[in-house]
Amino acid sequence: MKKLFGVLLMGMLAVNCVGCNTEDKNAAAMNETESVTENVTENNVNTVKMNDVDYSQYFGDFQGCSVFYNYDDNSYDIYNSEKSNTRYSPCSTFKIISTLEGLENGVVTSEESKMNYSGYQYDMDIWNKDVNLKEAFQNSCVWYYRQVIDEVGKDKISADLEKLGYGNCDVSQWEGSDINSTPDTNGFWLESSLKISPVESVNVLADIFEGNTDYSENNIQILKNIMTTDHEGFYGKTGAGNSDNAWYVGFYENAGKRIYFAVHLDGSNGEEPSGAFAREIAYNIISNCYNG
Repeated sequence: MKKLFGVLLMGMLAVNCVGCNTEDKNAAAMNETESVTENVTENNVNTVKMNDVDYSQYFGDFQGCSVFYNYDDNSYDIYNSEKSNTRYSPCSTFKIISTLEGLENGVVTSEESKMNYSGYQYDMDIWNKDVNLKEAFQNSCVWYYRQVIDEVGKDKISADLEKLGYGNCDVSQWEGSDINSTPDTNGFWLESSLKISPVESVNVLADIFEGNTDYSENNIQILKNIMTTDHEGFYGKTGAGNSDNAWYVGFYENAGKRIYFAVHLDGSNGEEPSGAFAREIAYNIISNCYNG
């Protein structure tokens, strides 16, 4: 995978934003803290189509953004381009990468691989037992993935994130920022040092599932299997941290074609943002705008 012309992509977003004061908006976006686009997929950057779309009707009382990327057409539909290029903690969406790292490094070997349950009583009852990889992913079991990540190791994770162009690639706060009450439920990916933008999330996903990384086809297939949802053709992962940070990322597959997506929520005039709400928004947008 290559890192290609992030500033160019940001500029293209600004040009395609209908009704913008181009100079002011572009300058503000480029000066926004950690608001950058690091990588585009290996498709020719000159053929990238950037479309500014209005999906506000699907967000209702929630504030946020979305990115939908048609890999075959090399076309991005972006709602709220400034937020889509701002980096946030990935929270549990990072389990996508953690799964692959665990598989590639032999820490886990299949959907049935288990880690050692300590006996601690967590608030989520489903975590209070031996769980396998599939269960840990689908129930966002942090203690399980904390063990996986620790066994892979800081240096390996850091190097692989650099190869992927995964946001700021920053694992310096390896133990996390104490957002949760126990050491095994904290980590650099949970409201800590690691951050990534929705655009970057979509690009990383596309690189993985289109075969543009070093991850093996077998391990990518295992990941795909555990990303399966109750909605036909949808594969994804939720994530949530603070009250201004909720995600749903993944892809929709239909007739051999994929739409990669990231929905991020950073506020609300009503209920607190959650991964479940972000997921519902993604389902509705796909069903109404891309399922044709």
